[in-house]
Amino acid sequence: MEKTASFADVLEAADQLPLDDQEMLADVLHRRVVAQRRRHLVAEVREAKEEYQKGQTRPTSPDELIAEILE
Repeated sequence: MEKTASFADVLEAADQLPLDDQEMLADVLHRRVVAQRRRHLVAEVREAKEEYQKGQTRPTSPDELIAEILE
């Protein structure tokens, strides 16, 4: 069974690292977050394209979209 660390545990462990390692850790975490967000966005775009190809959505103008949101 995999043990997961709490946020506080991770911060405490990071505090024990030398400053250079902390900076490297921050950079690695930032890059991983960016990559994860990118993967999520790609999946959403792929899903939207599939819905459009199936006729489940239609093109809409910004004005139509705002009007629909404000209804």
